[in-house]
Amino acid sequence: MKGKILVTGGVGYIGSHTTVELQNAGYEVVIVDDLSNSNIGVLDGIEHITGKRPVFVQLDITNKEGLKKVFEENPGIQGIINFAASKAVGESVKKPLLYYRNNLVSLINLLELMPEFGVKGFVFSSSCTVYGQPDVLPVDEKAPIKPAMSPYGNTKQICEEIIQDTIHANAPFQSIILRYFNPIGSHPTAEIGELPNGVPQNLIPFLTQTAIGIRPELSVFGDDYNTPDGSCIRDYINVVDLAKAHVIAVDRMIQGKSKKNVEIFNLGTGKGLSVLELIHAFEKTTGVKVPHKIVDRREGDIEQVWANPEWANNELGWTAKETIEDTLASAWKWQLKLREKGIM
Repeated sequence: MKGKILVTGGVGYIGSHTTVELQNAGYEVVIVDDLSNSNIGVLDGIEHITGKRPVFVQLDITNKEGLKKVFEENPGIQGIINFAASKAVGESVKKPLLYYRNNLVSLINLLELMPEFGVKGFVFSSSCTVYGQPDVLPVDEKAPIKPAMSPYGNTKQICEEIIQDTIHANAPFQSIILRYFNPIGSHPTAEIGELPNGVPQNLIPFLTQTAIGIRPELSVFGDDYNTPDGSCIRDYINVVDLAKAHVIAVDRMIQGKSKKNVEIFNLGTGKGLSVLELIHAFEKTTGVKVPHKIVDRREGDIEQVWANPEWANNELGWTAKETIEDTLASAWKWQLKLREKGIM
C-alpha cells in the first residue's frame, strides 16, 4: 500500500472516478460524503472495477467534530483530495448562502485539522470559472483571476485564496490546486458515471437523459454569443483522464517533488467545442438524435473558455488522452446501463 488518502465527496462524479484511480495506483482510500448529490450504490461500482471497497463515512464535513472523528478513526491519512462542494452555476445564483456555507466551511475545517493529524498534502478541486471570460485564449495559469460571474465561481476563487493564505502563514503541508475545465463521460466499464439527484445541472447527463427519452428536450442557453455557431464554447475533458491527474498530484506531494508549497495546474484538452458541436458529435457517435431548443442566455455563463494545458503536460507528465467521440460514447453507455438497472 502506498498510503492512505481522504477523498471528500468521494461518492460523487469526479470523486468516484478518482477513488478508482487511487485504488488502482495502490492507495488506501477513505471516503467522506454526505450523499446530498450522490448515491451510496456508487461504492458497489468502485468495488466491481477495483476489487476493493473504500472505507466510507456518511458525513457533512461542515460538521467539524464529525470530521475530526474521521481522522481519529482512520489514523495515518497522508493526503486529502477535496471534492466536497455544491457545484452548479445556475443554482448558486439562486442560493448563494448555501454555496458559501458548503464550499467555504468545509475547506476551513479540513485545513484546520490537517496539522493536528500530520496530513502532508491537499489537492483542491478548483475550476476554470476563476478566469471568468479570459482576455486571451487558450487560457494558461498566468491569466488574471477575474471577478466571478456566479457565487459558485466566487467560492472557488475564495477557496484558492484561503489555501494560499494558510500555506503562506507557514502551514506544515503543501497544496496542489487543479483548475478543471468541463469533465464529461464515464468509466469505460459503465460501473460508475455521472448520476446527479433530480434534474441534472450539468450538460451531459441532461443530454443523455433527453436522448433516452427521460427529458423532452435539451435547452441550449443562447445562440447569440460571439462564437462561430452562437453557442457557448467549453473545453470538455474525459473524467478518467481528469481523475488520473489527481493521483499524480498526490504522488508529487507525498514524495516531496513539489517545486512550491502551492502549485496550480489547468486540466483540460486544449480544444474548445461549442454546445451545438457537442450535441452533433453525440448524435454522430451514437446515432441517437437529441431534441433541443434554443432558449435565452443563462445568468452566470461565460461565453468561451478552453485550456492551455502545457504546464500540466510538461510538469506533471499528464495529458488528456481520450477523444471526444470515445468520451461521449462512454456517457451514453452509462445512461444505457442506468436504464438496464431501472434507475433512469
